Amino acid sequence: MAKVIIVCGKICSGKSYYSKLIQSSLNAVIISPDEATFELINNEQGDFYNIFSERLNKYLTKKAGEIAKAGANVIFERCLWTKKSREEIREYYKNNGIDCEIHYVCVDDETWQRNIAERNQRVQEGKGGFDFYLDDGLRKKLESLWEEPTEEEYDILYKVDRNIK
Repeated sequence: MAKVIIVCGKICSGKSYYSKLIQSSLNAVIISPDEATFELINNEQGDFYNIFSERLNKYLTKKAGEIAKAGANVIFERCLWTKKSREEIREYYKNNGIDCEIHYVCVDDETWQRNIAERNQRVQEGKGGFDFYLDDGLRKKLESLWEEPTEEEYDILYKVDRNIK
């Protein structure tokens, strides 16, 4: 039976990298809210962004479930900032008869800071793809919202360590 694999982690933790790493072995479709946001509103971060983001994530959550019910595995990249958001998405899929797993991409602070700097550099050079520039204010805001998952909240832990060659 197909399932939804929810990839969670902080912004710039390596969720997209991890998703691509496991995609072929799971024969899965990747759904990325970041990619959809870029395609639909070109990452405009204005007043409407929070409302748009909430609506988009609700829609993509539903679509990921529909795809899984139709027989294809889905890798759904979501930050899932809080314990409550992780509980709610599990409950949603359970109530709709859809198997799901949460894969947590965990990154150490040094690597996280390096990822942010590299991402910002790519964006400034026009090579950022669907990424947006992460300034200090937004980084601090998002970091303040982040609640580190406990072992009970995820099924798979993927630790990012850029020092391994």
